[in-house]
Amino acid sequence: MFFADSYQHFFRPLTGKYREQVVECLRLLYERLYTAKADYGESLTREQILEIFAEALTRAPQLDSDGSTESEGRFRGLREQATWVLNSLVEFGWLEKLVDTATLTVSYPFSRRGRLFTQPMVELNSTRVRTRHRNTRNTLNSLDAFANRGEVYDLIDAWEYSERIVADFTDMIAELEERKREMVREVEAQILVQQATDEFFSFMESRFQPDLAIRLSADSVEKHRDSISRVIGQIRRKDNSKKAEWEQRLRQQLPELHAEGQSVLWLMLDTIEDRMRRACEVKLPALRQALQGFTKRAEIIIRQLSYLQSTTEGAFTDLCQELGANSDRDELLGKLGSDLAAFQLRLFDPRHTQLWQRSRRQPVNTLVEDEAPIDDDSQRGIVLQQLLDQAFNFNGSDLRTYLSNALGSGQVVTSTELPLTNARDLLAMSHALEAAAVSQDGSGPFVEVTFTGETASNDYFEQFDEYTLELKTESKKP
Repeated sequence: MFFADSYQHFFRPLTGKYREQVVECLRLLYERLYTAKADYGESLTREQILEIFAEALTRAPQLDSDGSTESEGRFRGLREQATWVLNSLVEFGWLEKLVDTATLTVSYPFSRRGRLFTQPMVELNSTRVRTRHRNTRNTLNSLDAFANRGEVYDLIDAWEYSERIVADFTDMIAELEERKREMVREVEAQILVQQATDEFFSFMESRFQPDLAIRLSADSVEKHRDSISRVIGQIRRKDNSKKAEWEQRLRQQLPELHAEGQSVLWLMLDTIEDRMRRACEVKLPALRQALQGFTKRAEIIIRQLSYLQSTTEGAFTDLCQELGANSDRDELLGKLGSDLAAFQLRLFDPRHTQLWQRSRRQPVNTLVEDEAPIDDDSQRGIVLQQLLDQAFNFNGSDLRTYLSNALGSGQVVTSTELPLTNARDLLAMSHALEAAAVSQDGSGPFVEVTFTGETASNDYFEQFDEYTLELKTESKKP
């Protein structure tokens, strides 16, 4: 459990009206213990910590009370308030109280949880350039080292670096959105074009150039994606004995990733490839879109403020000054009033306004073409095409007439006895089965087809099935 023992009310110091001052105390103490300002040769005493807290209390403002029932009394001075902050941080688990049994001196280092939770507070407002954009190259270098030396710790490092790639993209997108909202809020609070311009260019110089520009060019995930895939392919093609050794060592180092029937080595390699794919296809386009939105919003705001400032302090101000210095201003204002007296402003009544949809007219071809006579070859081709269409035009009435003539006065005729006197009879014979199928509509006489199972041939067909066509006069029962 997280909230256990001395950590039951871990976040209590960060509530109430003194929460900003407590955060500033944690920041300064963290800088004195773990940054370049730290003196690792000695530990801070109680008096030194109280001095640090007193400096922090003068920097940070006291916020309004949020209605909490917590008893936070008034303090007579900074030292008394610094003592209260130190005791609260020790009581709720942010700091630890250690006593040296030899010298009986007391030190107040950060607890492990206190240090981990204070680090984001320090980095949030830090202007120091962090090389977070190197995670892609670190992933590639660690994979390359693992492929060459076979040390599983290099693969674990590459796996962790690949996780930070996606996290860095997410943090950067969130930071751009936050800065865009902050810029809009500041412009709404105070319309200062110089301040908005300075903040925009400060961000571009301190944040975009050292981090974002490198992430989008030199350390682009698209640039190193193929190299990482190539190294992963080399690892997959290693000897089975070596891969079995790596698998055994990975299961010992990362037992939480082991599952029955699943390879930890393959899982880590697949995860790295999937993270690179997501970074290239999802996060990088989202980062570019967020950066484009931020720069576009900054451009709109700066242009609008510049226009308002130039309009306010430009022609209108000059006109007012000129009118004020003119001795005939009363006469000019009177003339202007008389000219504006006849001015009337009329608005349309929305109830009497109706929007009509414009109908789209069909285009009309008004081109006049000269009638050209048809030559003999074209006319002959048209006639031949009509004759061919009529020759192969065969309808159901013609089929029934052909079958009626074939049956004659009898009731049964075989396919070999069907008459073939001309080309139309040949077409009718090939469509005889279709006529028999059409006649079976369930009412009146119909033709019944019975296949004999034999095959026959004639002068026109090399082979066709032999069947009999019998005329039934009774209605077919459903």
